[in-house]
Amino acid sequence: MRAVLETLAAELRRLKAAGVKTVPVSEESVAELRRLVAARNTGKRPPAFAEASAGRPATGKEEAAEARSQRPVASGQRPEVRGQRSALADVPETESTQDPKPKTQNPPAPALPPPDVVLPEGEKAVRWAALRELVLNHPVCRAHVRPGRQVVFGVGNLEAKIMFIGEAPGAEEEQQGEPFVGPAGQLLTRMIKGMGLERAGVYIGNIMNWRPELPPRPDGVQVGNREPSPDEMAFCLPFLNAQIEVVNPALLVALGATAARGLLGARAVRTLGEARGRWHDWRGRPLRVTYHPSYLLRKEADGAAAAVRAKRAVWEDLLAVMERAGLPISDKQRNYYRS
Repeated sequence: MRAVLETLAAELRRLKAAGVKTVPVSEESVAELRRLVAARNTGKRPPAFAEASAGRPATGKEEAAEARSQRPVASGQRPEVRGQRSALADVPETESTQDPKPKTQNPPAPALPPPDVVLPEGEKAVRWAALRELVLNHPVCRAHVRPGRQVVFGVGNLEAKIMFIGEAPGAEEEQQGEPFVGPAGQLLTRMIKGMGLERAGVYIGNIMNWRPELPPRPDGVQVGNREPSPDEMAFCLPFLNAQIEVVNPALLVALGATAARGLLGARAVRTLGEARGRWHDWRGRPLRVTYHPSYLLRKEADGAAAAVRAKRAVWEDLLAVMERAGLPISDKQRNYYRS
């Protein structure tokens, strides 16, 4: 509790230093903060603290329930999440295009411990379906989407050799509940076809399962997107790791610097330019870093020559992926986007 309050206070100080003068706070959040402060002063845990935002009353059986969650999961059962006992605050309904993505301050949110996902035994399809149901109905994920929007889970071939990983959903993605369906996603689909593959033949996912929030306009509409915070990515990473475990792809492709940092760490990816052009190791699995498709879309505004250079840079990364995956490469493919 003390860590939550200190985190919130630090974030408010950071926003104030950045020039932010007001922060929208619901009456429920104010009431919860008052309960936290009262509990801190009295040394007692506030009633229904952990369970209030998850929509269920507090009980004295939490320890027993957590102990039961340590038991092995039988085949066909839903996976379990350990260590998660609270949900984040609800966020306003949003609307915007995915690109371009402005660099904007992250809103304050208490850091939560990453969930420990335990998959059931069984075939890939059974495990994947159970994992998908878990993520789509997880209280923290659902707390970040308003009615009419969706939690976003990965899609594709469960036998795919190649898995593409982005950072977070955008407006179109949270509407359709599928990663990479907006303008950047349409470009990614064309890139995959250029490799001689179909979108349905690969697996596509994001580190985060909800769209990162921004303060809405007065009409409640969110305009633009922001990069997810390290805490947000850290919370969602176990869900992505579980997808990688189920699909078991031969290669991973990180789309953009944020996704690369989420997977490899900030120290390993100081700039995307340094991370490109070589193979990285992700838990014994080869990983290639390339630009996000939205970067290519933005480069088109810089003129035809700049757009061709950017596309060629990405294509060189994809050629390396094709070679590592053992895919055939024609002379025509090798010469794509040559100036």
